[in-house]
Amino acid sequence: MLQEKDQMLSSKVPIKGVCHIRLWGPDGELKEERIIHNTVTTIGDAHVADAMSDQGEGALGFMAVGTGSGQGAGDAGLATSLDRNALTSTTQAGNDVVFVGDWAAADGTGAITEAGIFLADNNTTLNYYADFAVVNKGAADTLEITWTVTYGT
Repeated sequence: MLQEKDQMLSSKVPIKGVCHIRLWGPDGELKEERIIHNTVTTIGDAHVADAMSDQGEGALGFMAVGTGSGQGAGDAGLATSLDRNALTSTTQAGNDVVFVGDWAAADGTGAITEAGIFLADNNTTLNYYADFAVVNKGAADTLEITWTVTYGT
């Protein structure tokens, strides 16, 4: 016969993300490339739970870049938002969801030090966050951020 303590199992599905940043110059040459691990926010955790229930949460739809840093799991937005775009694409392969955001020439120009994925076109629905050493996006440069979020192990 099993003891009560033997019957108690617990599990928390880990959510991990990797933010892959690529900056290209106007000549199409890769100028800079970074891979950064992300922070999953409290809003992000709740969004996953809502998506598994009948709460009717929408899909994540926006990626933003900024010039601040230091946000944590309890924050709802970027420290200093610079520009936000609708996601270029979202794909799923097994437990991975890949979000892609693009910034064309003259879009999101500046000394970028943070990025995030948002539910809505605002700075209050931050699900995933990454900060990093400065990526200087000039007016003629293009930027692509590919963010792979893995649900479970």
